[in-house]
Amino acid sequence: MATQRMLKFVTTPRDMPAKREAADRRDDFHEIYAEFADAKAQEQSGRCSQCGVPYCQSHCPLHNNIPDWLRMTAEGRLEEAYALSQSTNTFPEICGRICPQDRLCEGNCVIEQSGHGTVTIGSVEKYITDTAFDMGWVKPSLPARERDESVGIIGAGPAGLAAAEMLRRAGVQVTVYDRHDRAGGLLTYGIPGFKLEKEIVMRRIRLLEESGVEFVTSCNVGEDLSFDAIRGKHDAVLIATGVYKSRDLDAPGAGASGIVRALDYLTCSNRKSFGDEVEEFESGELNAAGKKVVVIGGGDTAMDCVRTAIRQGATSVKCLYRRDRANMPGSQREVQNAEEEGVEFVWLSAPAGFEAGEGEAVSGVTISKMRLGAPDATGRRFPEVIEGADYLEEADLVIKALGFEPEELPKLWGVTGLDVTRWGTIRADFSTGRTSLDGVFAAGDIVRGASLVVWAIKDGRDCAEAILAHLAQAVNVVAAE
Repeated sequence: MATQRMLKFVTTPRDMPAKREAADRRDDFHEIYAEFADAKAQEQSGRCSQCGVPYCQSHCPLHNNIPDWLRMTAEGRLEEAYALSQSTNTFPEICGRICPQDRLCEGNCVIEQSGHGTVTIGSVEKYITDTAFDMGWVKPSLPARERDESVGIIGAGPAGLAAAEMLRRAGVQVTVYDRHDRAGGLLTYGIPGFKLEKEIVMRRIRLLEESGVEFVTSCNVGEDLSFDAIRGKHDAVLIATGVYKSRDLDAPGAGASGIVRALDYLTCSNRKSFGDEVEEFESGELNAAGKKVVVIGGGDTAMDCVRTAIRQGATSVKCLYRRDRANMPGSQREVQNAEEEGVEFVWLSAPAGFEAGEGEAVSGVTISKMRLGAPDATGRRFPEVIEGADYLEEADLVIKALGFEPEELPKLWGVTGLDVTRWGTIRADFSTGRTSLDGVFAAGDIVRGASLVVWAIKDGRDCAEAILAHLAQAVNVVAAE
């Protein structure tokens, strides 16, 4: 099976487009092997040692029964493999594409640890589900009986969608409210299409609609509809807004034009992929074509930005990160992908300021060289500035990918009694998602902080179970009265 580790590219400007295209297809059995896809999936699945202690499963947030569906795939029992995969993972076709398997299941595979190369679990998971859709095995989650209770979900990202699917399966009436014009949250607008094809997300949204989930899009809670109105309409409410407030830079010249937020840049690119008219793209404000691009940050969002800039035709793309490669938070696999596609990483570097040229547009980044000093409170070595080592890096577009923080929801929504932590996340029970307000639950990044999609799916599923228990308790109370 071709994986991101097995395919190596030596990229030159002449062959860059071909390399990017190949990289976009590298994990797709159907594209790479065509009629040999089944055989390659069986071959990789058959490499699973079926070890007594499945570390792949224990390191998966959803605790997917990976060894069993690998065995079923190796035996050609694909429909059973899909059913088992779907039983613990609401969106296996999405996780198979975007999960950082190198940090989770694949990175802890016994075969990988023994030095023989991991079973490419993510590619097999993707293959199983894509085959299931092609064969018509994937059906809407229609309940055995309908229930009168209703749940309002604020946020149509992975946590909200996972909860919606489980609640509908139980017959609960579900309405999902979202600020964007399309459901999916970061799956739709935050993750580039070369990692997660938008039709894959829209296909899953259609399935949810067919199961009876109602979507109310372009709805800003607190403006178009009050939180109290949503709470009054439903028997329970789930807050699954995610965290979308970008961390900012406090440096001289940071207000120059051409210095943009990562989420704005990625959203613009994804809207173009849907065929939308996007003024900021057409004007060049959020378009990297023909520009020298500098991306600041070392997480997966930064990797999405640098790889998007390459595809848009940037003349150069450099990524600044204040620590070294071993200490960066993003997936090492994504770094490798970006390097193969022509991105230059400038390690132990941080922006000290920005130069503005004609018309106050950014023309360069003043970069401070760093070294790693003593460990900080988290145990990571803290970066220190090397005095006198600053230099200027030319740039036409600077993208800030410094992470995300929660918005001040109680203030935005005019809600009293909704407790938040000192970090601004909603204070909720981690096992049930219960908040300080009766009948109000929270799940995903708005509770745990910016994290992985697979964790959001788990939180949404867990929260749905807690909501069902809450609804059952309410019915029992009414019956007792």
